[in-house]
Amino acid sequence: MIYGIIAGITWALETIILGIALSMTPFTATEEAIFLAPFVSTFLHDACSSIWAAFYNGIRGNAKNVWYALAKTKSGKFVVIAAVIGGPVGMTGYVMAVNYMGASIGAVASAIFPAIGAVLAYLFLKEKMQWYRWILLLITLFGVYGLSYSPELDMSNFVLGVIGALMCAFGWGIEAVILAKCLQDPEVKDEYALQIRQTTSALVYGIFILPVLKGWRFTVDLFDGNNGRLLLIIILAAFFATVSYLFYYKAIADIGASKAMALNVSYSAWAIVFTVLILHDTSVLTPVTILCAAIVIICGILAAADFKELFGNNDN
Repeated sequence: MIYGIIAGITWALETIILGIALSMTPFTATEEAIFLAPFVSTFLHDACSSIWAAFYNGIRGNAKNVWYALAKTKSGKFVVIAAVIGGPVGMTGYVMAVNYMGASIGAVASAIFPAIGAVLAYLFLKEKMQWYRWILLLITLFGVYGLSYSPELDMSNFVLGVIGALMCAFGWGIEAVILAKCLQDPEVKDEYALQIRQTTSALVYGIFILPVLKGWRFTVDLFDGNNGRLLLIIILAAFFATVSYLFYYKAIADIGASKAMALNVSYSAWAIVFTVLILHDTSVLTPVTILCAAIVIICGILAAADFKELFGNNDN
């Protein structure tokens, strides 16, 4: 459980730092920059995170084990599939939510992924989905919609933000379900899966997504020497993301996908706290936002939980 909580705290820090990067001039100067910002920043973010993960695995002497897990095991190949879904789909959606709705609200809106993960586990892994989980899932979605009714908040495009949040929720939900199965393989440890995940995501962005969007010229221009501070901020965000993923994967391996997602989703609350403490932005503390954030967090966690496990099962 501590792993899941640490994952939530560090992901909230990543969110605030990445939000600072997205608000800087290179990503806001032109319409092209605004459009490309979620994709380019995610590519740089995951590429830097891959390097951080390689550094971590290199120190621990895991390089050969990572390659063996990828090349020789079926589970390692499924981690690649999870990476594509969780990275290019989920992470892009997350950055869209942060970019268009703000760091704190974007984090809260995307926090419905534990509920989505529970639904996907029911559909594909045949896990039992109690009736109250369906109700809590609907309430969670209404809470996300209710975030739009906060006129004091500066959200550049709520519709695109919600689309991003849903992409994130489904991407991360599917990723967690696949990873939970893969991490049962003793030859695919959490730190190996992290390396495969981040490297795959960065490669998919660099080889497929950026060329299709014609974003490579914009990406290369960021390295012209005038954007050193921006790049350092992205590198810092990637560091906290790497730490968060590492502990999140450990939580998935130790206590399962649903419980790990329920703990990790606490980043939504931490993001609001850090927005106030670090950015000194109290605009997020509106009554409607606080209420809707509480609905999303509480109902999202409960929708991914089993009440029998929470309150005890008399049959055991």
